[in-house]
Amino acid sequence: MASASGMFDAERVAVVGATDREGSIGAAILRNLLADFDGDVLPVNPNVERVFGRPCHDGIEETDADLAIVVVPAEVVLEVVEDAGKAGLENLVIITAGFGESGDDGTTREAELKALAEKYDLDIVGPNSLGIISTSSGLNATFAPRNAISGRMSFMSQSGALVTAILEWAGDRNFGFKDVVSLGNKAVLDEVDFVETWGDDPDTDVVLGYLEGIESGTEFVETARAVTRQTPVVVLKSGRTEAGARAASSHTGAIAGSEAAYEAGLEKAGVLRAQSTEELFDFGTMLAGGPPPETDGVAVVTNAGGPGVLATDSVGDSELTLTAFDDETKRRLRGVLPSTASVHNPVDVLGDASADRFGDALEVVLSDPEVGSAIVIACPSAVLSFDRLAGAIVECRAETNVPFAVCLMGGSSIDAAAETLSSAGIPTYFDPARAVRSLDALRSYRSIRDRVDHPPATFDVDREAARAILERVESKRDNRLGVEAMGLLDAYGIPTPAGEIVDSPAEAAAAAERIGGDVVMKIVSPDILHKTDIGGVEVGVSLDEVADTYETLVSRAYNYQPDARLFGVQVQELVDLADGVETIAGMNRDPQFGPLLLFGLGGVFVEIFDDTTVRLAPVTEREARDMLNDVDSAPLLRGARGSPPVDEAGIVETIQRLSQLVTDFPAIVELDINPLVATPGGVVAVDIRLTVDPEIL
Repeated sequence: MASASGMFDAERVAVVGATDREGSIGAAILRNLLADFDGDVLPVNPNVERVFGRPCHDGIEETDADLAIVVVPAEVVLEVVEDAGKAGLENLVIITAGFGESGDDGTTREAELKALAEKYDLDIVGPNSLGIISTSSGLNATFAPRNAISGRMSFMSQSGALVTAILEWAGDRNFGFKDVVSLGNKAVLDEVDFVETWGDDPDTDVVLGYLEGIESGTEFVETARAVTRQTPVVVLKSGRTEAGARAASSHTGAIAGSEAAYEAGLEKAGVLRAQSTEELFDFGTMLAGGPPPETDGVAVVTNAGGPGVLATDSVGDSELTLTAFDDETKRRLRGVLPSTASVHNPVDVLGDASADRFGDALEVVLSDPEVGSAIVIACPSAVLSFDRLAGAIVECRAETNVPFAVCLMGGSSIDAAAETLSSAGIPTYFDPARAVRSLDALRSYRSIRDRVDHPPATFDVDREAARAILERVESKRDNRLGVEAMGLLDAYGIPTPAGEIVDSPAEAAAAAERIGGDVVMKIVSPDILHKTDIGGVEVGVSLDEVADTYETLVSRAYNYQPDARLFGVQVQELVDLADGVETIAGMNRDPQFGPLLLFGLGGVFVEIFDDTTVRLAPVTEREARDMLNDVDSAPLLRGARGSPPVDEAGIVETIQRLSQLVTDFPAIVELDINPLVATPGGVVAVDIRLTVDPEIL
């Protein structure tokens, strides 16, 4: 099994393709290693005797290295890898490009590289990688112009260019790293391996990642979910796609596109998602700086009213709350502040505040039992020393476990103070909104760390009956099923109205008589996806109108699409919608993450309002309930404007049963229950559409 741990523990590093030719990658890597690495650096180049004064080896087998950095031309790489495998060297970083990213020849070469890795049990970073860094040993096996400074964040990136930019940017801001890796093409080692490795590393406090894709979503979720119980993981995921951009034959397939799958996958994994590179490191430095807050209450201490209001607005946009100070806190604040200062939250210490006044106010608010975190906002003034303020904040921080964020809203005058605070593990920002979002990320991690996992419920179902219905696609010319598959829901205990599919007016009338009362009639055709758009649905049809309605529906279908396949007309029990809400429950099977469940406002409004939420299956009862809470239309389910609340427990159970169905049958590619009508008396699935892969059945 692949492992990344040996990459960062190397003591003898061979550079295959070493050279001192100015401007070459091999020279840059060798120069970086010689500058800082604590271990032995071993140049390999059979064409020269010495490089940068170091004797060269003719081949990798002569080096007894425990890590090889490969910088030879692409057509030579496989030979070098084979030699490394034969020599028993397990860890390689392949800098060379010209593999899967470069066309058919490169794809073939990368496949051969994977085969060699499997043959010799090799752990390989790349190819097409910038390299790796481990600051604990000074290992800088990259061709970046600047090394990382030491810290407790470990960072992986699918973009080598971004690594070089981040190293420059982070170095100027005193952001430190334990390990850095450029993933490259991820032929062998990928994000899962590094999350697992750094999760076990006592010197890594937080894992950061820039990812353009995740190779194995299911494995990533399982690994990250275990790691995030002790080590926070923050990911910046690029390559967003608009939901529904790819062709799909169901509402769920259109709405739950790949971006929704990543969102659901990262949430289930317990991974925090950043929206920008700045936010990635805002979150990282906050998470590396200390424990999560014990409460959601935040105190703001500022010498400027405007920035205090900005912070207050940002708190309102987050899951944090602005603490209402108790009487004792306000009494003590009056004792340390001028009479014109505000002792309410945010605390305005006034524009003439010194560092000592800031420190006194901060000490008081930190003693309030409802304060879980604090934000200090300081704007320049003639009487305020940022350096002394930093010292006062560090002193306060040393006396408490309450996490801080500090906004120093100045220019170069803040530099020394920011460095003092950074050295004490206290993040600094210019914008109060960034400070609040970072504290909110810390609060979110508390929920991730403290979560209690419950297994999904298992219901008593009829799997054989369900399989028999799914197998009907084997005799069809396509792989879609419609209302003729309503029995699938019955087999899994999801309530459906009484109904029959008929192929003549007389049979329609007989079916309506058996059902009793007015009925709903629908065209049954796999080629007509939006039946209501063509008049293919009639609601509240009386018994004496059923036969004529049958003829009308069939005529409309043929007029709309003459070549449509008609399986008949469904005659169905009329569901009373007077106190009901039309919802949708569905599933789209994502290629990386597997079955992605969807719930939201349904009926004809599903594509208009797009009020839906998704989770990865299988879901627990809590996750199913959270899906109800997520949608904007939740008030409709709970009795908006005097209407009775629907049976929420019935919806939650239906989502769980659907989760079990799509988990039991990987052959189900897409599925819609739309509408799933929720009423005070229960739920009922009125319509179904699904796509099945018969090769997996």
